[in-house]
Amino acid sequence: MTSPRSQLDFRQFEILTFDCYGTLIDWEQGILDAVSKALAAHSHQVSSEDVLSIYSELEPAAQGGLYKSYREILQLVMRRLGKRLGVIFSDEEERSLAESLPTWKPFPDTVAALKQLKARYKLGIISNIDDDLFAQTAQHLQVIFDHVVTAQQVGSYKPSLRNFEEALKEIGLPRKKVLHAAESVYHDIIPANKLGIASVWVNRRMNKEGSGATQNAAGKPDLTVPDLKTLAEMAA
Repeated sequence: MTSPRSQLDFRQFEILTFDCYGTLIDWEQGILDAVSKALAAHSHQVSSEDVLSIYSELEPAAQGGLYKSYREILQLVMRRLGKRLGVIFSDEEERSLAESLPTWKPFPDTVAALKQLKARYKLGIISNIDDDLFAQTAQHLQVIFDHVVTAQQVGSYKPSLRNFEEALKEIGLPRKKVLHAAESVYHDIIPANKLGIASVWVNRRMNKEGSGATQNAAGKPDLTVPDLKTLAEMAA
């Protein structure tokens, strides 16, 4: 695969911020493992793409309205997913998705790329997650992040601009020195555009059909890469 060309001057950036789940962590596999196990207990099978497509609708809907913790969001998603598929999950099964999250693994290129980037830039996280859940995920990532901004801290979920505004406030740098990388155009690229933050779309589904677990949307990233390894090589 030919490496993408970039109009970005990486020398202008002092910090790279990341979405976590879907960008650094293989959340689709984590979702599928938990949902498939719960469905199997009811002798029910659904294709992976159908599960992810339903999830992409249910999660943003659950995040609307008054703020709920991400644990509550995932439990609500499981309940509604079961209802959509004609299955009534037990309370334990509804909680199983959130309880599985700390075991979700990084993509194969994530840790090496983060270590390579850490040698040159400060690193940050802007994630739709609870603090305690990210603390467990962070152990898999093997780098120290200079800034971590979660939905729990802000009381809202991306694509709300509040999450990015809070991150900019905490980082304390001009936004021209910040580069945000994420797999979700809907949650990340569009709000970054609105705030004048340079962005990289880490399109890990570039060679796959469908939009997976992320709600489909149209946006204009400054750069598109197929994985984090490519971004690290370009930035370094």
